[in-house]
This record gives sequence, C-alpha cells and structure tokens, in this order.
Amino acid sequence: MRTILTTLAATALISSAAGAATVAPASRHAVKDTQRAVAKALADPARADQQGDDARRKASEVLAFSGVGPGDEVLDFFPGSGYWTRIFSGIVGKAGHVYAIWPAAAARFAEKAVPALEARHLSNTSLTVMSGAGVRASEPVDLFWTVQNYHDVNNVPGGEATLDAFNRQVFAALKPGGTYIVIDHADAPGSGLAGTSTKHRIDPAAVKAEVVKAGFVFDGESDVLRNPADDHSAAVFDSAIRGKTDQFVYRFRKPR
Repeated sequence: MRTILTTLAATALISSAAGAATVAPASRHAVKDTQRAVAKALADPARADQQGDDARRKASEVLAFSGVGPGDEVLDFFPGSGYWTRIFSGIVGKAGHVYAIWPAAAARFAEKAVPALEARHLSNTSLTVMSGAGVRASEPVDLFWTVQNYHDVNNVPGGEATLDAFNRQVFAALKPGGTYIVIDHADAPGSGLAGTSTKHRIDPAAVKAEVVKAGFVFDGESDVLRNPADDHSAAVFDSAIRGKTDQFVYRFRKPR
C-alpha cells in the first residue's frame, strides 16, 4: 500500500495549449496523450462543482505545460480543498497515483477537505496531513506540484534556510528527469523574499535562484497567468486584486 512518509519538522512548512513557454514542454508523454488525458479529466461530470473555476485557473493550459499524463505519480503539496488533486486523479488513472499532502502547520485547511475527498473514493489517491517532518512519497514521483504556497515556506522559523531544505526535499522526492512545477503570486522584480509574509508574494527571480541552487534545471515558463495590470503593490488578499494577481508558472527538471 502506498503511504506518505514525513520526516522533517512539520512546523517548517505552511501554506489544451501549454501557453507561452521559454523551453519546449516536458516529454514524458506525447503531447497529444497529455492533452487527451487533461481534456478528459477536466470534462468529467463528477467535477461539475468545480468546473466553473477552470477558466480562471487556466487549468487546461498549466496542466498541459506540466506534461502530466496517464500512469504518472504526482505529489500535490498543500492542495487546499483538493481542486488539483481531483483533476490529477482523473489524469493519471489506475496506473498512476496522487499523493495529496497538507503540512502540519496548515492542518486546519485539511479538516473539511480530507473528509470531502475521502467521500469521493479516489482509489488512486493518498491523503496525508503531515505529523512529523519533511515531505516525500513512498516511491519517487514524476511530478511535484505546488500552487500559491511556495512563498509561505519562507514564512516559518528558519526563513531562507527552510526554503533551501524544502527544495532539497522536493529534489529527493522526484525521479531522475522528474518535473517540479511552482505557481505563485509575483512580487516586484528585485524584491526577493521581502514580501512573502506581508503581501504573500515572491519575486520570480528569487524562486528560480533558490530552486536551481537545490540542483534543478530551469526548464521553462508559461505566461498564461500573468497580469500586467497588477503592479505588485497590494497584498494578494486585497479585494482590489484578489483572484487577479500576476502569477508566474515555472517548470524545473531534476537532471537524469
């Protein structure tokens, strides 16, 4: 039975087209196979309650950009209510597996999500709220996925050192050639990590530098979630910008 192993301090962690990419999409699957699997999963009638959010999240585009496909092992980190978890379950199918992990410091976000997901009987999905340390699956995964949560890793004791440790954990969790997708709220160029706790934003250049430092290769970006009208000055929860923030979509690769 697949399980999630957690071994680092739990308090160290909190919260169709591929779009414009600087590098060609991931190649684990033929592009047409990825697109077919993504389209089928998104169209699943069982997702009727969440399909209204697909366009805003650019779900088809970012999933295609990730290269995820049938048979993949996916680690969905801090999945909130499980929006992406449910889609991944449909994409990877019976031959794949989805590990949905909530960090212990954010366990309250799993109180409703876990029972709701369990009620859907997703047989290829493991749901885990961390109780100990770090984050890794019981076997190496093809894709590590985190959306709008990367900046929060810097907001706990240890700061940048914790962020470095987190990226090393991601590296260890992936198969050689595996993909690391980071989607987050963009902060102003040159701001580094300064706005992670106040505005819940992070400078994309800082993310790239931190992840590459852990041994990853930067493998491309998509601009489908960029919003040039966002001047990066407001906190992401500000009503004037909430749901419309400028976001970056970065893809990294663990060398083979």
